[in-house]
Amino acid sequence: MKTIQLLAIPSIALLVITGCKSKKAVPVQKETAAVEISVPFSGKEFRTDADAFRAKQVGKSPDLATAKKIAFQNAKAEMAGNINSTIKRVTDQYTNQRTVGNAQEFENKFEELAREVVNMELSNVREIGEKIFKESDGAYSYWIAIEAGKKEVFDKLDAKISSDSKLKLDYDKQKFQQIFDSEMKKLGDEGK
Repeated sequence: MKTIQLLAIPSIALLVITGCKSKKAVPVQKETAAVEISVPFSGKEFRTDADAFRAKQVGKSPDLATAKKIAFQNAKAEMAGNINSTIKRVTDQYTNQRTVGNAQEFENKFEELAREVVNMELSNVREIGEKIFKESDGAYSYWIAIEAGKKEVFDKLDAKISSDSKLKLDYDKQKFQQIFDSEMKKLGDEGK
């Protein structure tokens, strides 16, 4: 009996080791039937960086024009959110670094102007790529990539601030631009 048990233990260990080795060699796709999907416009030239805000989105519809409209609206909404959050971070840093008369009023007014600028800028976005796919169900998938230049966004924001007499009193363009450029650089570094 002891001989059989001693022979069985190495045999079981050999089976376990062999079984583990063979599982490591099996590719994930064969084991799970997973398929890697390539997303259009996923390269770094389509990501927000230190020079431009960028967004990509898809729209799907049985009608090509509608698919394009959906994709464009989705991309603009994504870009608007990115610009707004960037300007909010810049405004928060700016008011914390400067002594502004009524900081809360300054921030609220600034955010209002930022929304106006975003709306103006979104009417001037550039299309930097499009791809159209005909789905098996007959619908169209329309992918679009858009961008808005950092300089254009800043210049419009600067013009709006400069035209507001209350904001102009507490506005240091160089300091604000320095913070804005820093935030844009961070966005570019995140996209790498």
